[in-house]
Amino acid sequence: MPRDVAAGGENTRLIILISCVATIGGFLFGFDSGVINGTVDGLKQTFQSSSAGTGFEVASMLLGCAIGAFFAGRLADLWGRRTVLIVSAVLFLLSAIGAGMANTSLLFIVARMLGGFAVGAASVMSPAYIAEVASARYRGRLATVQQIAIISGLFSAFLSNYLLAKAAGASTESLWLGHAAWRWMFWMQAFPSALFLLLLLFIPESPRYLVVKGRKDDALRVLTRLYGAAEARTKLAEIDASLSRHHHRPRLSDLINRATGRLRPIVWVGIGLATFQQLVGINVVFYYGAVLWQAVGFSENDALLINVLSGGLSIGACLVTVLLIDRVGRKPLLWIGSAGMAVSLALVTWAFASASLDATGKLALSDQMGVLALVAANVYVIFFNASWGPVMWVMLGEMFPNQIRGSALAVAGAAQWTSNFAITMTFPILLASIGLAGAYGFYTLAAAVSVFFVLRYVHETKGKELEQMQG
Repeated sequence: MPRDVAAGGENTRLIILISCVATIGGFLFGFDSGVINGTVDGLKQTFQSSSAGTGFEVASMLLGCAIGAFFAGRLADLWGRRTVLIVSAVLFLLSAIGAGMANTSLLFIVARMLGGFAVGAASVMSPAYIAEVASARYRGRLATVQQIAIISGLFSAFLSNYLLAKAAGASTESLWLGHAAWRWMFWMQAFPSALFLLLLLFIPESPRYLVVKGRKDDALRVLTRLYGAAEARTKLAEIDASLSRHHHRPRLSDLINRATGRLRPIVWVGIGLATFQQLVGINVVFYYGAVLWQAVGFSENDALLINVLSGGLSIGACLVTVLLIDRVGRKPLLWIGSAGMAVSLALVTWAFASASLDATGKLALSDQMGVLALVAANVYVIFFNASWGPVMWVMLGEMFPNQIRGSALAVAGAAQWTSNFAITMTFPILLASIGLAGAYGFYTLAAAVSVFFVLRYVHETKGKELEQMQG
């Protein structure tokens, strides 16, 4: 770790370093989400699953994510942000090993749900931890790095899947030690999981959590390391003052407005942000990308290579957001992203609607429409990752007042992953019933509606300290 600052101001280097450690959770979130993309054929062959069974094997992780996100927010108020991240690192490791070893569908689902607990916890705790250690002037940029880490994890999973499948000849063929390539795709995750666990042992606990627990001396020591002695005392007083006047431990009932007896409006906005991020269908591209492109005529290798291209474009889009989020703000990026996704998704829907069936019964696009679908789908990925991908997580990490942050994250995080599960689980069913055009028509409609949601209900958080958030 860098040397601590005694009294002379902010230790930016330390803040960036510990934030980067937290974002490894985002990398594993992405890797665990993306690795399934290249293993669907292997799962079908190994477990002899039906379409609905395969859909549940793919989506089972997301049930774990919803549970993990909900309990992570609550447990983080009891155990601390850092402790919850350590637990998630252990679960990532166990899931990677277990999913690759599974010889029955049930064992595979159990292993993936363990990974889901980890992903759900990391998805809400990594951005929350970053928001609670970084200052307002660059908090958005550091929290956006979380999304770059997520996309880097997806990209790494896509690239690893492609290389392993290519080395074996196909994802279902034997690779090393007599094990099929799809099993090694899962085992690759064990390496970053172990690194995450090791590095978490060296970062401090969130000072805001320490104040909530009444450990003000510990909080002051952490704040002094981060901001210097003079600023640390000021921040400690601000954090203390921002908490409930009753100074009770955070609890779920804090989400209810005492005057009206209803859920606070800010919590509904968080739930809306979390839900719309999934209703636009982004994880259909990430989880079923290989299946989708094979469905319109691409080979397995070409489909996996397209995933690598999408992952690379996503990282580039996130880098643009890092430059803009603390200058332009969160709200403009969200509504512009929604509009861009609506248009690009409409073009994808149009292309898929033109598809015909070939002699084998598979969908086939004309050369022109194939190019349109490919370009429009990647433009959609760019718009998502320049807006809703990173900005939703940034806002969830910072938009709630200190007293309710853990509880509100629990509810919003659970809503996000429940929506993710519903979209992922229903895609194979939609594909078999109303086709790709029908499914993408629904995602287009959701993107269009999200424009109006942002303009009407979302409030800007750029440049505000966490103690200024109103709820």
